Amino acid sequence: MNDEELTLMNLARKYSDEDTARTYLENLRWPAGIPVCPFCSSEGSRINRKASCGRKAQKGVCKCKSPECRKQFTVTKGTVFESSHVGISLWMMAMFIMCSSKKGVSAHQIHRMLSVTYKTAWFMCHRIRYAMEEGPMRELLEGKVEVDETYVGGKPRPGDGKVHKRGRGTSKTPVMVLVERDGRAMSKPLERVDANTLQREIIENVHPLSAIRTDEHLGYKGIGKHFEGGHLAVNHSRKQYKKGDACTNTAESYFAILKRGVYGTFHHVSKKHLHRYCGEFDFRWNNRKVSDSDRTKSGLGSIEGKRLKYRDS
Repeated sequence: MNDEELTLMNLARKYSDEDTARTYLENLRWPAGIPVCPFCSSEGSRINRKASCGRKAQKGVCKCKSPECRKQFTVTKGTVFESSHVGISLWMMAMFIMCSSKKGVSAHQIHRMLSVTYKTAWFMCHRIRYAMEEGPMRELLEGKVEVDETYVGGKPRPGDGKVHKRGRGTSKTPVMVLVERDGRAMSKPLERVDANTLQREIIENVHPLSAIRTDEHLGYKGIGKHFEGGHLAVNHSRKQYKKGDACTNTAESYFAILKRGVYGTFHHVSKKHLHRYCGEFDFRWNNRKVSDSDRTKSGLGSIEGKRLKYRDS
């Protein structure tokens, strides 16, 4: 079942039934067909396939076989779908829409397409973004890694009486990206753009055998001593965009997609939630070479071990 291609039409036609959608997620989360208890990690529980009047016999409910545990759970326990009143079929559709939209999709669009309230759609989108985020144990970036920073925020309103600066000194939020050439990317908002912050992020997220490529920002000066591949830079202020092997064109391509999403789709992204949007665009960039179907399956495979409550979103 999980080898078939996922499309929006297929999801609407075949997996709109809640039992079928739940079975698909069970096969994806437990490919061996053996449920794993989210409380004690023991295996061997049986999935109930029949409905009855009793609470203990609801469809999809498992009961841990461990004598020390014996707790009940479903396939959504311990995932971003936990304690949601939205059906699994709608979650799968929302996941597909977000995974297949290159520049993102707004909560208003999810609200209109899935016929849920805007508040529900907003929370669903943030839960899915949380699932897309890579954990702190992600693999370090390798090879030639380009590093750049930009500023993200809404366009200034004319006549508001404020002085709007561009670049450094702006009131917008700085965002840093580290991206392998023809490979993965990792972006995150920064509190400040100085040498200590920039170089700390590079050292923590890039393998020591890598080579660093940046622009002329003084904050990167001296970073080459931490990496075997050294450090090369281009000087954009002198209209220099490529100097031998030095350039930041891949990083700028990433920012182009991120900004098109912020300005064209979301229109405004608060500083509080910006890191989730960065995680969403990282996920699509890192899975850009696979089909929408495989990208959606990868997203569904990332829901485990993550829980986001409304008060924390």
